[in-house]
Amino acid sequence: MKKRWKVTPANKELQEVLGKELNILPITAQLLINRGLVEPDKAFSFLRPELKDLHDPFLFKDMERSAERIIEAIRAGEKIAVFGDYDVDGTTSTALVYLFFKEIGVEATCYIPERQSEGYGLNSPALKKLRDSGISLVITVDCGVSNSAEVAYANSLGMDIIISDHHEIESALPEAYGILNPKQSGCAFPFKLLAGVGVAFNLIMALRARLREDGWFKGEIPNLKRYLDLVAVGTVADLVPLVDENRILVSYGLKELERGGRVGLKALMDASGIKPGKLDTDNIAFQLAPRINAAGRLTSATLALKLLVTEDAAEGASLAESLNRENASRQKIEEETLQQALGMLGDGREMGIVLASEGWNPGVIGIVASRLADRFGKPAVMIALEGDCGKGSARGVKAFNILEGLKACSHLLAKYGGHKAAAGLTISRDNIEKFKGEFLEFLDNEIADEDLTPEILLDAIVSLDEVDLKLIAEIEKLAPFGASNREPLLCVTDAHIIATEIVGSRHLRLKVRQKGQNSLNCIGFGLAPLHPIKGGGYGIAFSPFIDEWQGGKNLKLRIKDVKAECVKFLT
Repeated sequence: MKKRWKVTPANKELQEVLGKELNILPITAQLLINRGLVEPDKAFSFLRPELKDLHDPFLFKDMERSAERIIEAIRAGEKIAVFGDYDVDGTTSTALVYLFFKEIGVEATCYIPERQSEGYGLNSPALKKLRDSGISLVITVDCGVSNSAEVAYANSLGMDIIISDHHEIESALPEAYGILNPKQSGCAFPFKLLAGVGVAFNLIMALRARLREDGWFKGEIPNLKRYLDLVAVGTVADLVPLVDENRILVSYGLKELERGGRVGLKALMDASGIKPGKLDTDNIAFQLAPRINAAGRLTSATLALKLLVTEDAAEGASLAESLNRENASRQKIEEETLQQALGMLGDGREMGIVLASEGWNPGVIGIVASRLADRFGKPAVMIALEGDCGKGSARGVKAFNILEGLKACSHLLAKYGGHKAAAGLTISRDNIEKFKGEFLEFLDNEIADEDLTPEILLDAIVSLDEVDLKLIAEIEKLAPFGASNREPLLCVTDAHIIATEIVGSRHLRLKVRQKGQNSLNCIGFGLAPLHPIKGGGYGIAFSPFIDEWQGGKNLKLRIKDVKAECVKFLT
């Protein structure tokens, strides 16, 4: 698919100001400018994230009330349950709160619903089961804000519910004892884009503060930094913007992961083939998160939760291998579903994709919808049918808020919710064709053809001789990379491609140079269809990196795209 290149205009004046104040290269200064960091003090804080810059958790609406209720339950010996979601954000949130309680000597029950039989969020049978076991206080993590009926049922059973969630609020809030969600009206917490595990971390920060004031701790006070490995995994996996508080939490969480203090995660890193060294967000997103997610997608998230909370190295290794097998099974099912979906596509003229089928696993259709949206540049909805009901996953594209599309068709849906980029839905089989028609009609009115052309956003045009070890070292200070803080993408124009060769059937190895400059080796993942290309006048979109192999370090370029006659695409 052809892509539209857009380059951010250089701001020489601001480059000079930031360059002098921060002692950085002009290119690095431009990278900061592109991220809206035009004031030296804010840019300095961005380059050096500090835990002291975390916001006060008591700025959350209902935090004081919620903390008081939990501490009352702790002191009274009430039975407490932590009710989570089955994805990575939910399981890390559940593990986080459970392990904090365990460290302070409080026994808590964990409950994560089965995706297939119970679905997302609170459900009445689970609440009845918890109440029958003596639970009087339930703390939700990464769910609950859309469960008004279930919270009312819990209230009728004499249970108190404290909701810790981060999802968009689409309807009236439940009548819970306390609601911790930065997106709710009247919440003074300044950063609204935390993952569920980020909200849960703020809760345990508040609990530690109040317990310390109350004299609960007779010995060592819990070091909450040790929990940031869990926070980093859940935050990266949930694709929330890695800015502000998320950036701080993930920066320190990566260091905790590298330290390897949590035996389950250490075992999972070993099983995933992650080598000691510089751990980054890609390791979480593409190696750890899919394995943790696999259990909840296909069977039960309990397997992943056990891995996150175990303190036994042998058990951790065994659980990691089990998750590896679950992930391999998930990949096979995912590929089979993708091929079936591709076979169901029409002529491609429609502005979106809506597919439904019997036998699809609800646990993988979200991944397949993402792959379809990426491949075709269109919003995609996949619906798994079972009986009279369909469970669906929807994925948006940059130009379209998928939640708005579902909202426009909400009269045809039994339930829906999610984010701008990803959402879930429940629909009656009888309504699927009507939904498809109305959803695609809505897209026709909201999206223009040019909106669906994928964009490559370039940070700066450079020459190859500007790409050196110093630049890469400064770029690394902008990490961790992820949503809203993507890895910088640079561009050279009028590059000469000396040679190309296919590597591993899908990838392309290139050697490029500019006039009068040394050549550089490059790798283009998934770019094998471009082979063979050779000659001058090419534009190369890339990210530079250091390839470490057998003790050596070589500067290379990771190619994103290649265009002939590049200059005309940038003017």
